[in-house]
Amino acid sequence: MIYYLAMGSLLGFSSGMAPGPLLALVVSETLAHDLGAGIRVALAPLVSDLPIVLLTLFVLSKLPDSHSVLGGISLVGGGVIFYMGVQGIRTSGVVLDMDDKAPRSLGKGVMVNFLSPHPYLFWISVGAPTMGRAMEVNIGAAIFFVASFYLLLVGSKVGLAVLVGRSKSFLKGRVYGVTMKCLGGLLCGFALFLFKDGLSLLGFL
Repeated sequence: MIYYLAMGSLLGFSSGMAPGPLLALVVSETLAHDLGAGIRVALAPLVSDLPIVLLTLFVLSKLPDSHSVLGGISLVGGGVIFYMGVQGIRTSGVVLDMDDKAPRSLGKGVMVNFLSPHPYLFWISVGAPTMGRAMEVNIGAAIFFVASFYLLLVGSKVGLAVLVGRSKSFLKGRVYGVTMKCLGGLLCGFALFLFKDGLSLLGFL
């Protein structure tokens, strides 16, 4: 259970800190309006991800339970996580899209997250398969994984909104860059484990 708690925390924190449309919207809404607007955007995954998670679980439940399918999914998941890691290592800052329109922060955040391919790709290749393996341990392991993932995903974005509200230069600063590089390295290491699992399931190891 500790393994799935740690995995959910790492993936959630990395996803929450990584540059992307949702993070850019969190920051731009905070700067254009106020901290409350940024926090509302940060909460968007709690609204938009439920249908995404249910859809991916349904799709995976229809796939044949074979070593080749599971191995292929593990390899794809490893590729996704490795890509996230490389992007983290290469991160230099966040590009903002500022506007002065009336804040509809939560609605904007839900729309951006729901239309982005990243949550679907993550849950199909990494999230749902990991939940399946956790369920084989017990229901608590799956709960630990999902709860820690969303706690760190949303919590890190809320924390960034607070920091940006206090210092507009934070996302261009050294601390953010070093943090992302460290997280990127951890994700690349985790991706190697997924590659190993995938190759083992396919009979190459």
